Formats: sequence, structure tokens, C-alpha cells
Amino acid sequence: MQLNRIMIAAPCSKSGKTTITCALLQTLKKMGVRTVSYKCGPDYIDPMFHKKVLGIPSKNLDTFFTGEEETRALFLKDRTEADFAVIEGVMGIFDGLGGVRKEGSSYHLAETTGTPIILTVDAKGMGRSVIPLIAGFLAYDTEHLIKGVILNRMNKSYYEIISPLIEKELGICAAGYFEDSEEYRLESRHLGLRLPDETAHISKWIEAVSQEFQKTVSVTKIIQIAQNAPALEKKTTYTCIGKNTETDMPVIAVARDEAFCFYYEDNIRMLCENGAKTEYFSPLRDKKLPDGCSAVLLGGGYPELYAKELSANTAMLKAIKDAADDEMPIVAECGGFMYLHSELKDKKGNSYFMAGVIPASCHDTGKLVRFGYIELEEKQGSFLPKGEKIKGHEFHYYDSEDNGSGCLAVKPATGRSYPCVITAKNCWMGFPHIYYPSNPSFVKSFIEKAKEYKERKSKIYD
Repeated sequence: MQLNRIMIAAPCSKSGKTTITCALLQTLKKMGVRTVSYKCGPDYIDPMFHKKVLGIPSKNLDTFFTGEEETRALFLKDRTEADFAVIEGVMGIFDGLGGVRKEGSSYHLAETTGTPIILTVDAKGMGRSVIPLIAGFLAYDTEHLIKGVILNRMNKSYYEIISPLIEKELGICAAGYFEDSEEYRLESRHLGLRLPDETAHISKWIEAVSQEFQKTVSVTKIIQIAQNAPALEKKTTYTCIGKNTETDMPVIAVARDEAFCFYYEDNIRMLCENGAKTEYFSPLRDKKLPDGCSAVLLGGGYPELYAKELSANTAMLKAIKDAADDEMPIVAECGGFMYLHSELKDKKGNSYFMAGVIPASCHDTGKLVRFGYIELEEKQGSFLPKGEKIKGHEFHYYDSEDNGSGCLAVKPATGRSYPCVITAKNCWMGFPHIYYPSNPSFVKSFIEKAKEYKERKSKIYD
């Protein structure tokens, strides 16, 4: 399969990858190119920016989560040769598992998918020194995937001096530069960039960066590099694990609003492809769960920023608590886990009542509690077959009086382990974000539990 594709990677975080990626996506979209996007790694926020630009979901790809063959299959799933794929890298280009292994890195993903790389370098305050910097990355590029460079935060006059030297001495394409301007920068906070809908005048920002991009970067050169990507064999390693008929399909209520918005697109897709319906609801505004739902999925997000509003919506808090008491299957991750506590304390010490499913308090520690990849094995085996593992990621500043002990989490880079996640027959609640394609058995179990609940309720009402 000949799929035009490019990766925007960088030597380190905060080099401007998201800005450059959004500018490229908007430019291609305006040119009428059928563009799709991906994010390397477990990040939730950058794909939201991609979606804001393109109007379609962006997907995560992660070689730690799914290995090489399955990652290629996920990359090519639903793609045609008419598509133009843009992948945004993560952290520094070679930064993978534990900061030292290649799994999970931008480079490993580019290598796995045969994707040419445009290296985005923050060149502010640099002169000729940018050349040996780029040369060092080229020396590490054993597969010769780095085909071009964009110099971020550089002015036109100096770019015109340095770009011919880059091409002459390094033999790669100088694709362009991007001016340093306050209006092009994105605001950050403790879990990363502010969400697109929280960014003032986001549509104007997208258009502004695209217009600047078209002035200072050669889109023609980028397209040519993308067109020279090698062909890939399209295989399907992921298969559906069993569908239900329309009447049998259980409805999984998925919390989605400003407070709960961290979801992997492939997680939701797998639920829908394997016999469930998903229906969204807002814990901030709705007063009840969707009618007829048979399970609840509470994803991560920023419940701490909306604690007052969530606490004030007592009708929804009661609906969640009643569902849990009725043993409706519930999966809750990070922010969703926090929401299920009896109490949430913010960084100012203010306390807010939450759903009360977990009789414990959740509080801001003022520091990063856990960060990075993990593998989870359930001790009793309810959502996962005995002895099987599912992969996930943690990134949180809050901690709980009861983090659970139903699973053993193992850090793959160090082997360090610790207990976490509250598990029972119908619940999986904890800080880890899990990636369903890393073990489809989790999806099968979740849907089966939803079906059992639906059947139990239907017998009661018959």
C-alpha cells in the first residue's frame, strides 16, 4: 500500500511540534488533501488539537502498547492510498520507554511504519551550532528516516544564511522556518497543553499558524518527502472478538465533557466494533445516565478544575452511586476514579463531595505522584484472564487514601512494582489509563459484563 505520510518529530519537548503539526494539517486541509492524523505515545491533548483542525478523530500509535506488527495494522486500518497521514512525535525523537529504550519513541514508530521524518528544531539563540546539533541526530538515524528540518523560532534573514549550509553539509532538505511570536505559542499546565476549547480564539490561532506556515515553510517539499515513503503491506492482525445482534447490544454510557475528555480513539472504537453501543453523557450538566445503559465508562480529564460544578450536580452523583450499588459494570480511569471518591480536595484545600462509590478522599499532592508506562496484571482475574496483562500509562498529581490493590503494576523499564486499582466482579477503578488494543480480552470482559447486567435487568422487568 502506497500511503503518503510524514512525521513531525523534535530533539526534545517544547520544540513546537504541536504548532507545526496543526499548521501543516490546516494547510493540507485547505489544499483539499484528504488528511488524517496520529499522535505517537499515550498523550490525549495533542490529538484534540488535531481533531479541532481536521474535524475528525486523531488516533494514538504506540509501539510499547502494541508492538511493531499490531502498530502497523492499527496505523493502516481504514486507510486508503488517497489519504495523507501526518504523525506528531512525542518528547525527543529517540526518547522511549524509561527514557532509554526505543519502544514508545517517535523514532521506533517512524521505523515501524516506514515514515519519513521532518525534524523540528527550536533554533532560538543558535547560529551555526544548529548544524552539529542536527548532525548528531542524523548520526543516530540508522534507518536514514530524517529527510528534512524545520527551524522553529528563527527569523527569515538568518534562515536564508543557514539553510544552504544545512543542505550542503548534512544532505537533508531545509523545509523552512517558523518565526518566533507570542501569538503562536500554546499555554500549558500540569498535565500538558491547555485543551483546544480552553484556548482563546482557537480557530483564529489555527488559521494564523497555517498562514505563517505557508509563508515560511515549503509545503511542496514536505509533500514530496511524504510521497517518497516506501510502500507498506496492509495486514490485519487485530480481529473483532465477537459481535452481538442489534437487539443484544448493551449501551455503555461514556462520560464526556470538559471534566472528562481523555479517551483513546481506538478504545472507543473497539467497544463499538465488538458488540456495544456507546452513548455520551455529561457529569457536569446531565441529571441522569443515558436511558437503558448497562455499563459506565469514566475516563480521565480535569475533574479538579470543575469540582464545584460536579459536586453541585447531586442528581448525577446519586445516579452514579445508585448504578454502582446496583452492580452496574463501571470502568473508571484517573479523573473518573477521582470522581467516584467520597471527597475531592483541591490544591487550595477546598473539599467537594463526589459520588461516594469509593469511601475515601482524593487530594492534590502538589507534585507528580506517578508518571510513565506500566503493565497491569489482575490478581483475581475478572476483567482479564488469569495471568494476562494489559498495558497502560499513569500521569497524575492527585493521590487517594485508597488506590486499590486488585492489580499489580510493573514498570517495564525498571521492574519496580506496586499494587493499584480497585477491582471486583463488575468494577475496575484506578489511576492508570489502559490501552485496550494491548489486550482485547479486557474489551470482551467489559462488554460481557454489560450484557449480563442488561439481561439481569430485563428479567426483573419481564
